[in-house]
Parts: sequence; structure tokens; C-alpha cells
Amino acid sequence: MYHGRFKGSHYDCGFRWGTLLRKNNKIIANQHTFVVNEERKEFAKQCVSIYEKYYPEILDEIKGIADGQQTSYEDMLTFLLSMYCFEFNNKCTCMATSDKNQIILGRNSDFLVELEKLYMNCLYNLDNCYSFNGNTTAFVEMEDGINEYGLAIGMTFIYPQNIMPGINAGMIVRYILERCQTLQEAIQFIKSVPIASNQTITIADALGNIAIVECNSQNVVVIYPLENENFVTTANNFNSSQMKKYNEYNIDDWNSSLRHQIAYQSLKNNDLSMELIFDILSGKHGFMCQYDRRKGADTVWSVVYDIKNKKIYRVEGNPSRKQYQEDHRFKFSY
Repeated sequence: MYHGRFKGSHYDCGFRWGTLLRKNNKIIANQHTFVVNEERKEFAKQCVSIYEKYYPEILDEIKGIADGQQTSYEDMLTFLLSMYCFEFNNKCTCMATSDKNQIILGRNSDFLVELEKLYMNCLYNLDNCYSFNGNTTAFVEMEDGINEYGLAIGMTFIYPQNIMPGINAGMIVRYILERCQTLQEAIQFIKSVPIASNQTITIADALGNIAIVECNSQNVVVIYPLENENFVTTANNFNSSQMKKYNEYNIDDWNSSLRHQIAYQSLKNNDLSMELIFDILSGKHGFMCQYDRRKGADTVWSVVYDIKNKKIYRVEGNPSRKQYQEDHRFKFSY
């Protein structure tokens, strides 16, 4: 897992990172996953005005990366703004718990083994933004993280359909980490912007509020814990009655329904604790991360955010084979 630190303005941090990669002969546009075609170019062009309205700083960062790489800004925009909208590779499991003893968000990221060394853990401390510690299979966009005010978030990707120009999953997570302190602020943002991709977004804040937001270009549904339950969990399908119609069932979703069932039953039938979250994500309660790496897929990182105690635990690899390590580098403000 690549570790990056980013500070200053959005443009400056992008330029420094792009330049550093180029000096080390790492050209983003040369990676085989860097897909740019006419369909995606046209889609990204339609998204730009939305980012200019809601999140112009991120366009500055992308411009900085392109300038540092000495490559096409249009191609960099196309690649990033169309991500999560045209492919279906990321498979993840999220859960959050909240009671008098703990506030926890945990997430497994399941993806392609061949790209393992390119995945990133990022410490962002940019001008006029909340600082955060986040993880991603891409760059610029985040897939999970926690910010200085204890707002933790994780996304799971849903098969792309009903795609419209808007802000995609990774950019939504990134914006919330930079700009929101509470669950309600995050929900308000999600409801206010055009959404491009299909995803669930699990959120927990330092006040003890937890929820899953199921959203796409058509609808936003907020799922709170059921009565007598202090947890929420999700994988790579929509579960609310309003959103189930957007699921695609004729695909390989890496046992999404099974992962969700295992997580839900384990949380429901056991006393909530940090150890329980670690054990569920590590596959000790049933199928969760027991992939056959020889087929090219695996859990590539697992992270647990202990919000009440201001601690971050991460496995850079599969938690059934590796131990969680505490990340001591991040400073909280609450």
C-alpha cells in the first residue's frame, strides 16, 4: 500500500504528487487501468459544470496532478470523473455500531490483487478543509476514511446503471471527509447534489449517530438502525425496499448477499465490541474475506475506526492472514 501525505492548496498538493510520480518514472496515464474513451470523455464533460458548482477545489487538484505529470488534463478528468460509473470491480463490506461503550465503523475493501501495491493510504491536511486519514484503490477519490472531527465513512459499490452526470462515489466520500462534521451534514450534502454512480455510504459520527445511505441518480434512501439494534451493515447490493429495484442480479458480486447476511447476523447475535468487528471482518463468523488469490481477487485492506477512543486500525492485506496495526500518525480535533 502506497502512503501519501498531502498539504497546502488542492492544486499544489496535486502538482507535487504528480511531479513526484513523474520523477520516479511513474506515469499514471500509462497504467492499463487508466481507461479513457469517447464515451467517458463525453460523460466527464457533462459532469464538469456540476463539480464547478459543488466541489471546484477537486478540479484544481486534478489539474495539479495533470500538470505535474505533464499529461492531458482532459484525460485525467475523464478517468477520475467517470470512475465508479462504467466498471464493476470494487467489492466491499461496511458496518457501523454505536452504543454507550463504543462508536465504530469497519470496512473491508475487496479488489484486484494485481494492483495491490498501488492502493493508497492518504493523510490530507489541505488549506480550508478538515484533515483526514483515508484509503483508496484510486487517487484523489476516497473509499473510506475518518476526519479530524471523528466523522468516519465507507462506501460500497453497486453495479452501475441509471448513470447520469453528477458526482461519483469516491468524490462524495472525499467531499464529506473534507467538509462535514456530523452524519446529518453528510446526508444533507448527498441529498443536495446530482449523483453519478450507484453506491451505499456508511457513516458514523462522534455524537454516536450511524446510518447507511443508499443512493444513485434516481433516489437517496437513509437507513438507520432498527429498533433494539445498535448497528447497520451493507455490502454490494441495495437492501431498502425503495432501492432494491436498482440491483443487478446476473453478475458476479463476490458473494455480496452472503457477506451482508454474515455481518448482519453476527452483529445481531453477539455483544457489540471492537473484537467482534475485527472477527467479522477477518472471516471468523463466516464468509467475508476468504477469497482464492489465485483467481486474482482478495481483500486488499481492512480498516476499523474506533471513533470514541480516537483510534485507527488497518490491515494492509487480508485480515484473515495479517494482523491489524494501529495507525498513530493522525491527530484528531475533538
